[in-house]
Amino acid sequence: MNRIKELDLQTVQKIAAGEVIERPSSIVKELVENSIDANSNNITIEIKNGGKTFIRITDDGDGIVKEDLSLAFKRHSTSKLTRAEDLYDINSLGFRGEALASISSVTKIKIMTKTEESAAGTEADIEDGVIVSENLVGAPKGTTIIARDLFYNLPVRKDFLKTDLVESNRISDIVYKLALGNPDISFNYIKDDKVILKTNKNTDVKNHIYTILGREISNNLIKVDYEYEGIKIHGYISNNQYYRGNRSHQYIFLNERFIINSDIARVMEQEYKSLIPINRYPVFLLFVDIDPATVDVNIHPTKQEVKFTEEEKILFAFSDMVKYYLHPKIEIPSMSISKVKTKETPNQIPNLFEFIEKENRENDIAENNLEKIAVEVYDYRESEPNHGQIEEEAVTNYVQVDREETEDGNHDKIIIENDVQNSIDNLSLIGVAFNTFIIAQDRINSKVFFIDQHAAHERIMYEKYVAEYNSEDVNIQMLLSPIIINLTNEEMENTKENIDIFNKLGFILEEFGNDTIIIRGIPILFGKPKIENLFYDILDNLKTSMASGYETKVERIMKISCVHSVKAGDELDEKEIIALFNRLKNCKQPHTCPHGRPTMLEMTRNHIEKEFLRIM
Repeated sequence: MNRIKELDLQTVQKIAAGEVIERPSSIVKELVENSIDANSNNITIEIKNGGKTFIRITDDGDGIVKEDLSLAFKRHSTSKLTRAEDLYDINSLGFRGEALASISSVTKIKIMTKTEESAAGTEADIEDGVIVSENLVGAPKGTTIIARDLFYNLPVRKDFLKTDLVESNRISDIVYKLALGNPDISFNYIKDDKVILKTNKNTDVKNHIYTILGREISNNLIKVDYEYEGIKIHGYISNNQYYRGNRSHQYIFLNERFIINSDIARVMEQEYKSLIPINRYPVFLLFVDIDPATVDVNIHPTKQEVKFTEEEKILFAFSDMVKYYLHPKIEIPSMSISKVKTKETPNQIPNLFEFIEKENRENDIAENNLEKIAVEVYDYRESEPNHGQIEEEAVTNYVQVDREETEDGNHDKIIIENDVQNSIDNLSLIGVAFNTFIIAQDRINSKVFFIDQHAAHERIMYEKYVAEYNSEDVNIQMLLSPIIINLTNEEMENTKENIDIFNKLGFILEEFGNDTIIIRGIPILFGKPKIENLFYDILDNLKTSMASGYETKVERIMKISCVHSVKAGDELDEKEIIALFNRLKNCKQPHTCPHGRPTMLEMTRNHIEKEFLRIM
């Protein structure tokens, strides 16, 4: 039997280094964060071969005094903490005192550093965490660290590194995030002697975003500046016309530290549901300032995972922030005409529309006929928080919110204004194309609208079902033949733990022996589903740590609204179309179907006249 023995220092350092330094991007992250903490104005990152053979980080920060250099590469040596209590008031990116020690344990390090007060700089070579040479040199204020031959002394770890391209892409991701989060610092990123990114100090965050992420993202952002019970959130979120296929452009900087938090991303994405297509994700760049004592960043050596002492308040703030700034600015997409060459048939006028006969097209048909049509109108306005949220005077109006300073602090100055894009009130019917697309015009604002009858009716039916559910008066259908379902012990415990959610959804459940339940009633809201499948669908969602039945509910309501909606190709008469207009304009979000597709496209008269060369 092997006896217990104490490991030597070098082995301990290499084991510990593996927790902090996983690949070249880990070195770049730790060194650049040190440069940021050192009050640098300019930071240059240079790499070669994906950072595996060469990394150089140069800054013009505070530098390290010669006497502290030997301590800087020892484990748990730091200038950012002096006692345990400081962990509850962390205002720097680094604090664990592990980065330089870990880096020097797995790479060959050269450092050149000089403080403003020093007459000369110091140059040193470090191997296996030990300074092997040290000299005085002429150097500018700041620090340069060169790391060569990553894992030269750990060949097994070296074999697990990916290709140069993969490793350099990971470094690029880190550099872009750090540059986005620090617009007050100039970044210069050089890969294999080629400049990849160069930013200037920029007090305008949107211009900074434009420089790094490009015009398309920059042009589709909504500025936010939100405060709730000590939580300050500012930055930008994408509008409903811009989204991506993954979460790679979601950036959150908490007290200037980039973090990854799936719960925050989830609650924000929930507010975009039905406004953007399914399986698409919003873009955002947000800076969050909170009391450091309410967040624990000492969860993982990478310091990207955090825990909040008041998590529910944080999640509410993010959710409410999106409601506050996104929902009043929903946009109708504009239709563009593509210049596509098609095979021409001489002397043939295209049959564009099936015109609906009407005695008088000059006036708004809705005004003359609405009294004759029984249209069920729902008011879906939700109660707003007490921090000065918008109260909508009419769902067809958009809201511009300005902040004005008063003696009592910031209050919202609310300006209700008609938005020319939301012209459903003014629509006059022209015709129908392909028994699918309703064509209408808004004479007041000189626009033509193409409305997808299926998508529009889906939105109407969706909000109808949501209103019924939220009324907490779900109609329940008692089953003549109750359904018995056998569960595993884990499923049974999960069902009992979440019985209140099932009751709210409209299920009547009872225990029926060991690990068995009996379903006696189901919600009429869900139509006539396969009861077992519906039950398991909800149970599985609850098992994946869903806080409530909301996600299952939303997806289910989307499907119901689609099934019960008018389809493409269904013929609608004039009265039905008018009723559709009237009900759509009373929807909370009339511009998209529940799946996030647009219900309507617009084309301005000016655009049409340009296409016909009437104006240039």
